[in-house]
Amino acid sequence: MRAEDSEILYAAIAGIGLLVVVLLIWLAVVSRKLSRLTRQYRAMIGGTGVADLETVISNLQQRTADAAREIERLTGGLSRLEETVRQSAGRIGIVRYNAFADQGSDLSFAIAIVNEERSGVVLSGIHSREETYVYAKPVKGGESAYPLTPEERQAIEQAGLQPAAAAASRHGQR
Repeated sequence: MRAEDSEILYAAIAGIGLLVVVLLIWLAVVSRKLSRLTRQYRAMIGGTGVADLETVISNLQQRTADAAREIERLTGGLSRLEETVRQSAGRIGIVRYNAFADQGSDLSFAIAIVNEERSGVVLSGIHSREETYVYAKPVKGGESAYPLTPEERQAIEQAGLQPAAAAASRHGQR
């Protein structure tokens, strides 16, 4: 064999050796990435009892659709509850006053029990020395078919306020 041919052969062997080293390094990097992906895949699939990703994704889509339907059902129920609460006569306004300036103290009262639309009832108690008279008047939209006294109007207005403001106003009346 000639010297030139042996140099070419050695160069080719060196090139092939270098290529093998580069391929081995590349194989190690790819193997490491594959190992990491396998661990992540197993961690994701692990608790499901299912062997493939497609089934897991399908199950997740089904659960998401079920959750969306449940949210829609609950939202409807919440809307009905909000309407019920809005219509409920749970707002209260109380005004105590002295019906007869020359007798007693603030033993007479007007109590309004209304909903958000200021519809409900107003109760009035007129206290004198011998007896107390109690009157009830229906209220719709803050008005009544019967004449309202200034104290009854004040109680309705107080009840129509926001709950926190009404509570503060009631505490100020005592």
